[in-house]
Amino acid sequence: MRGMGNMNNMMKQMQKMQKKMVEAQAALEAEVFEGTASNGLVKVVMTGKKEVTDVVIDPEIVDPEDVELLQDMIIIATNEAIKQVDEKTSSTMGQFTQGLNIPGF
Repeated sequence: MRGMGNMNNMMKQMQKMQKKMVEAQAALEAEVFEGTASNGLVKVVMTGKKEVTDVVIDPEIVDPEDVELLQDMIIIATNEAIKQVDEKTSSTMGQFTQGLNIPGF
């Protein structure tokens, strides 16, 4: 019968951890991240869900003769914002999977 008490405690701890994980994920998804390129001349803003919410382009970088440069700057800023989201996700959610060998985490 002792094993049942330990099992119940473990289940309660798992439920508590799951609740904390859901809360952490929600907070992460609500957070805003900014990626920039060319010293801030191009800025991409996205949520923790990796949804782009804004793209700001300084008019001084707009050159109709060199659209490729502008496209590259948007890609750089977007990738920087994605990297920030990934790093924050890893540091935030990693605390829940640390030491566990669970595929997909």
